[in-house]
Amino acid sequence: MVTGAGSGIGRACATALAAAGAHVHVVDVDAAAAGSVAEAIGGRAHVVDLARAAAVGELPAGIDILVNNAGLQHVAPLAEFPPDRFELIQRVMVHAPFLLLRRILPHMYARGWGRVVNISSVHGLRASAFKAGYVTAKHALEGLSKVTAVEGAPHGVTSNCVSPGYVRTPLVERQIEAQAAAHGIDADRVVSEVLLSRSAVKRLIEPEEVAAAVLWLCGPHTGYLTGASIPLDGGWTAA
Repeated sequence: MVTGAGSGIGRACATALAAAGAHVHVVDVDAAAAGSVAEAIGGRAHVVDLARAAAVGELPAGIDILVNNAGLQHVAPLAEFPPDRFELIQRVMVHAPFLLLRRILPHMYARGWGRVVNISSVHGLRASAFKAGYVTAKHALEGLSKVTAVEGAPHGVTSNCVSPGYVRTPLVERQIEAQAAAHGIDADRVVSEVLLSRSAVKRLIEPEEVAAAVLWLCGPHTGYLTGASIPLDGGWTAA
């Protein structure tokens, strides 16, 4: 099961897992996007709004691999950050993964095998200004992943985070447009001078690169890797 699988990283993960032989449950709030991805990969679409706690109960529990990817962004100074947006981000990016784990882990434990991959971010390891909701949620997701790893280990279940820098997704493309307007510069300068100012590798990472790491974590040679966060950040956290 991949949440937020209608586009970007989620779509790339769903595609990679399906190509490796998995039957993928494609979860997204956008019906057209979920249906399109599911049709393309031979999966099953589930149109749910993960901001509603009850929606988790509409999803299957018999899942062997869970990729928590669904997310959203809002950019504003902390003193002006809308409380309702902050709460929405936590519901989708922290509370929903928690509820999904409660629902799915018993099946994994019964089988003696399971893989949980949480799509975190470099912002789960570092902070940036004006992103209080997102940074808080990603830090919380990192903690939830570690607890899952500790509890899941005796049952053959691993839990890890993949923590990319800026990925070429619709969410980031919208940020580039907003930053270009705010700074009065073109999009290329936003990428090199604003988004990637702390990255040693001066390019956006592609969704397929993130998906490759997710697929590797679900493979046969990673059973001893758990509770980790893999920073696909172009050297951001190394500096």
